[in-house]
Amino acid sequence: MVGRLTTHVLDTMQGCPAADVPIQLWLLGRESTQRTLLKAVRTNQDGRTFEPLLQGHEFVVGRYELVFAVGTYFIAQGVSLADPLFLDEVPIRFGIAQPTAHYHVPLLISPWAYSTYRGS
Repeated sequence: MVGRLTTHVLDTMQGCPAADVPIQLWLLGRESTQRTLLKAVRTNQDGRTFEPLLQGHEFVVGRYELVFAVGTYFIAQGVSLADPLFLDEVPIRFGIAQPTAHYHVPLLISPWAYSTYRGS
């Protein structure tokens, strides 16, 4: 079995997939200040990326961070928001321990709240 990392962003305020959300994927080093940008992508019309964020030889044991630019998304949607935004970028730090597993990190967002979990 080939491991992979995927994500999905759902807009819980409007009840739909969140299209065109900028996402950065970072590899985290042993020190909390060590970060390496691996990818910068955007979600498609279904709120997913067009391909897995990591798979095959890129999918290795380690600590990672996904950064979702939800403020950019809600501004583009024309949502009336305070300045400064309550939620601008949502970082999610997680570990990959099983390089043959599927790690799915969905994000459910509104301008005022978010949740995530390890999906399938």
